[in-house]
Amino acid sequence: MSMQSLLVIDDEVSILRAFERAFESDTTKVLTAKTGAEGEQLFQGSRPDVVVIDLSLPDISGLECFKRLRTLDPRVPVIFITGHGTVETAIEATKLGAYDYLFKPLELDEIRSVVEKAFNLSRMIRVQPLLAGEEDTVADAIVGRCRAMKEVYKAIGRVAAQNLTVLLLGESGTGKEVVAQAIYHHSERAKGPFQAINCAAIPDALLESEMFGHEKGAFTDAQRQRIGKLEQADGGTLFLDEVGDMSPMTQAKLLRVLQDNSFERVGGNTSIKVNVRIIAATNHDLKKLISEGLFRLDLFYRLSVVSIHLPPLREREGDIEILAEYFLRKYSKEFGQDIRAIAPETLKLLEAYHWPGNVRELESVIKQSLLSARGNVLLPEFVPHLVMEESLSILGETDCETLSEGYIAQRIAAGSTQLHAEAIAAIEHKLLSQVLQHTGGNQLKASSILGISRVTLRSKLKSLGIDASSFSN
Repeated sequence: MSMQSLLVIDDEVSILRAFERAFESDTTKVLTAKTGAEGEQLFQGSRPDVVVIDLSLPDISGLECFKRLRTLDPRVPVIFITGHGTVETAIEATKLGAYDYLFKPLELDEIRSVVEKAFNLSRMIRVQPLLAGEEDTVADAIVGRCRAMKEVYKAIGRVAAQNLTVLLLGESGTGKEVVAQAIYHHSERAKGPFQAINCAAIPDALLESEMFGHEKGAFTDAQRQRIGKLEQADGGTLFLDEVGDMSPMTQAKLLRVLQDNSFERVGGNTSIKVNVRIIAATNHDLKKLISEGLFRLDLFYRLSVVSIHLPPLREREGDIEILAEYFLRKYSKEFGQDIRAIAPETLKLLEAYHWPGNVRELESVIKQSLLSARGNVLLPEFVPHLVMEESLSILGETDCETLSEGYIAQRIAAGSTQLHAEAIAAIEHKLLSQVLQHTGGNQLKASSILGISRVTLRSKLKSLGIDASSFSN
């Protein structure tokens, strides 16, 4: 795994040491500088992944240092450290493209959260995914040679150079984020800013502010103006992951951006113009959400100017072996192993599994396998929790009558032509009802336990005819 680096420019030794203690590790290198000139020199020599700058430096202002670094590489995320006296300067820096700013005294949890997000953004911006046939174990890669994936490669090639909105469709773990990276890197905006928002990971109340920014006093905790990711992405690309989880209000504001390239910050009345390409992704069936009144039809049409469907792993014939071998090469050395091949029996086991988590799950399984592997060949006993019989036995232990021989025979005798759907619906009804019983009807807690989004849960409850309020304590 390649080493990531963090450059911290601050004249306070205690701050530099704090960042070293918090982030220095086997995978992260922390570089420190006490002046802007020293920081610029380190930046040129090492090209760090993320930079942290104090706005008050002894030789030049932090803002001037930021501008100089931007001329060297405008894509590196820069985070500012600021005191109360330099808030306006920090906001101005964000307008010019800074990633974020932190206020003194610094809180460790907040620092970790912001810096880790910046590292992830830096990887998306700077690492160009390789396409099939170019696979490299150092870079991210879109691996696969089945017919469906070849269509994905063609689609990337067709739309990347066009200034069109793109909607990526597919189940969780199919690689939508990597495809978004590929479109960005092959576009004319590749040297411009790139911002990403996971709409499912941010509470509804904060998502609008994260995307559009807010004015001072817009809500209780809005003590100062904040620039949103849309404004920061001006001239570049904004990736909206899990766009199906947006609230109706945020959907309406996004629609305006797509219609006339303008928006207003939360609590503001000044129209702001932007030149941003939107790449959106979702694992939801948006047409179903539209029919249920959970997603706007006009927004769907605006987002789906070009749609690219990523197939689930279970439908990618022949790709499981290719992907497994790719991940084996990628992580073998990292885990201190010398595994050179996958046993035929192991491949049969992998190919028999249904992979609900898709490529992301397969990657995780290979990592887990390498942790317990011995020798030079990956044997079946090293592979965790993949045997289908184990999954069936777990279902059996729940005393699920839906899977009983009597139920199946009864439905067949009744002439059912939708037995699979009927069984799945019955299982989901029992599962959701039991979880809601446990949470007292709290849908937020239930979605967390189930590992699905609130939108998905609401959709399932509606289709199954379950009233969550009936479980309230």
